[in-house]
Amino acid sequence: MVTPDPIRNEGKTEKPAHATTRLAVISGMSGAGKTIALRALEDLDYYCVDNLPAALMPAFVAATTVGDAQLHPRLAVGIDVRNRSDDLQRVPEILSALAQQGIEYELIFLDARDDILFKRYSDTRRRHPLSGEGRSLSDAIALERKRLKPVSGIANRVIDTSELNVHQLRRLMATELGMVGGELSLLFESFAYKRGVPADADFVFDARCLPNPHWDARVRPLSGRDAAVREWFAAKPEVGQYLGEVRTFLDTWLPRFDAEHRSYVTICLGCTGGRHRSVYLAEKLAEHFRATREQVLTFHRELD
Repeated sequence: MVTPDPIRNEGKTEKPAHATTRLAVISGMSGAGKTIALRALEDLDYYCVDNLPAALMPAFVAATTVGDAQLHPRLAVGIDVRNRSDDLQRVPEILSALAQQGIEYELIFLDARDDILFKRYSDTRRRHPLSGEGRSLSDAIALERKRLKPVSGIANRVIDTSELNVHQLRRLMATELGMVGGELSLLFESFAYKRGVPADADFVFDARCLPNPHWDARVRPLSGRDAAVREWFAAKPEVGQYLGEVRTFLDTWLPRFDAEHRSYVTICLGCTGGRHRSVYLAEKLAEHFRATREQVLTFHRELD
């Protein structure tokens, strides 16, 4: 069993001063959190492609950066064991060539202890990508480690996600790993009070006083991200008033956090089930602040 360091900085890549395109390459063991990491980067305005064949990385970068003033200066790709073995062997060569073209890149490898990976697969009942041909899960994990060695060996950062939950990994991607600049980052998190208030909340707003779509059979199966629920809330004046007053409060006080050089603020919005009211408010507030800030994320604890 391999037990990686929580974060290992190898410093293997010289970052050219003239680079204007940033490429984050997310790789790692299946079940270690690659999809979560890519979603966090997508919230930070990275153009993300998951499970890209490594051989197509240069073409992807060229297609999104050449001409028209670089429509996507922040790129992220997910590279996993579903790549052909010879393509995985070529990852160091491919990234070196991109660096010579002035592409600033960072390779992040997500790992976890074998027992944790085994438990995650057992809990979700998902099939490991290498578990075919009668191969056991433990053998599939061992084979995956072997095939990914050319990638993990050149990683700028190796992150052990064994003790991280979804929220902690998203926060890690946004802050400690420096995937964003020095500007204050905001996370709007929805939650259900029946499961408790998030421990790392900076602000908590209780939406249980608002009308509840749960009692409307037409929209009950949906969430606050769906158009029908958004329209349902838009027709309720008290919801608009609540949203406006919270928005005004944050517009007034968040600049104080900027002045104190805080890097991250978590704003939590709760309701009974964490599915409708809190999700809607978190999404609407995120939309508002994305108009003036680059680093705004959302996380729906009961949905994601």
